[in-house]
Amino acid sequence: MSEQALKPDAPGEGALGHRQIMLVVYGLMLGMLLAALDMTIMGTATKTIADELHGQTIQAWVTTAYLITSTIATPLYGKLSDIYGRKPMYLTAILLFLVGSVLAGIANSMYELAAFRAVQGLGAGGLMSLALAIIADMVSPRERSRYQGYFMSVWGLSSVAGPVVGGFFAGVDTFAGIDGWRWVFLVNVPVGIVALIVVTRYLNLPHRRVDHRIDYWGAAALTLGVVPLLIVAEQGREWGWDSGRAILMYASGVIGLALFVFVERRMGDEALIPLRLFKFSVFSLSNAVNFVMGLGMFGMMMSLPLYLQIVKGASPTEAGLLSLPMTVGIMTTAMGSGVVISRTGRYKVFPIVGLGIMSASMFLFGQIGTDTPLWHTMLIMVLAGAGLGLCMQTLVLAVQNVVPPKDMGVATSSATFFRSIGGTVGTAVFLSMLFTVVIDRLAGLAGPRAGAIDLNDTSFLEQMSPEQKRPILDAFSHGIDVVFTVGGFVVLVAFVMIWFLKEVPLSMKSGLERRADEDGQKSEPAATATPVS
Repeated sequence: MSEQALKPDAPGEGALGHRQIMLVVYGLMLGMLLAALDMTIMGTATKTIADELHGQTIQAWVTTAYLITSTIATPLYGKLSDIYGRKPMYLTAILLFLVGSVLAGIANSMYELAAFRAVQGLGAGGLMSLALAIIADMVSPRERSRYQGYFMSVWGLSSVAGPVVGGFFAGVDTFAGIDGWRWVFLVNVPVGIVALIVVTRYLNLPHRRVDHRIDYWGAAALTLGVVPLLIVAEQGREWGWDSGRAILMYASGVIGLALFVFVERRMGDEALIPLRLFKFSVFSLSNAVNFVMGLGMFGMMMSLPLYLQIVKGASPTEAGLLSLPMTVGIMTTAMGSGVVISRTGRYKVFPIVGLGIMSASMFLFGQIGTDTPLWHTMLIMVLAGAGLGLCMQTLVLAVQNVVPPKDMGVATSSATFFRSIGGTVGTAVFLSMLFTVVIDRLAGLAGPRAGAIDLNDTSFLEQMSPEQKRPILDAFSHGIDVVFTVGGFVVLVAFVMIWFLKEVPLSMKSGLERRADEDGQKSEPAATATPVS
């Protein structure tokens, strides 16, 4: 099946009605809300939690542990859903996320929190990628934008509710007899229970099991390759980038990735990520761009809340609300581009423009300082959000459009995987870069106060006079500027790469319709996809 063979085609047998699709979409929206709400709550509460657990300089472990497990789990969910069906794997993802949330809510140290966030990540790896795969099963690439607005509304709701909820719990000492910050995780429980009920009832799509082995060895090799590289990214500044431990991590990572390629080649179609998919140039290039974009994007999204809270003195709630311009930019361009794609079938121009805008906005972020007016920073946020909105779903759509329907799960999860792994590396590297620059700057401070500075708990800034804390704020501001500038160059690389993407005409058939055509059978959606009462 070549890219050239994919021509615009008319809907065929296997198409689902709007009501059937919407019943499934409601369940997916709750699952996505679970992940999106957690992400926006954590974005504003991380500083407070790190101060409470006395671990500001190791906060990257909390994020990195979550991203490691979610990244590794993502392709496994995709493959398993192709074998066993989307519904059981989606329910598993929700359950794991809930267990991790409860454990994180009882953590007593940053290292415990990092371990329990890793459990959450095992669930999160399936919440986003499987939702996109399920939509691809039901809706054709050309018509997918009709339903994109529903998912964007979830992100809009979480972007408003997340900062408020996270800021509230991070700002109160106790709530219902429990430490306020612990509710940042425990609030997931009621949302997750409702999601379980709705998904169990309404997510009922036809599925033909694929008789494949599970690629455990591939998952193990991938873990061996990814984890050491992320550890050295986090610890490199303390160990020394050319220390013996760092070199051991580099070697372990390279060996792991080489083993992963070897195992995948031996597994063939049963591989975690079948190597034959890379024969599609759209699949290969889109995922390469996803990786590079994730590398720069996550560095920006982790640094911005720190700038608002530490440098500008915003509370967690205020920091979240101040980030709303970015959400507005994302929603506006994502929904607008979706409508245009549905009408024209053209999509390549959107990631080109989006990545160009993202790179420019990060260079602009690199110019902000301690005294930069907030309105200036918020205008740049709108620009950055607009760039993200043009890229996020378009690249996934391009991948889904060219792969065989039997590989829809693994292909969709691969797109999420490469963006996530880029984000995992970016988070670890850019946060390590930030604190390296800040520590180097502070090392030059004179006076006894300088030697007593502990970046594990930045709440000491609240007790200092403006004159005393100014050098510290300037150090943080400079470190964040370095992160944004380097991130801008990273995204610029993705901007150059995307020009080489081949634009394949979008299909008018859903994954279920294409699969029915390939099998030469007629689907019966009325009998097989109607929710069971």
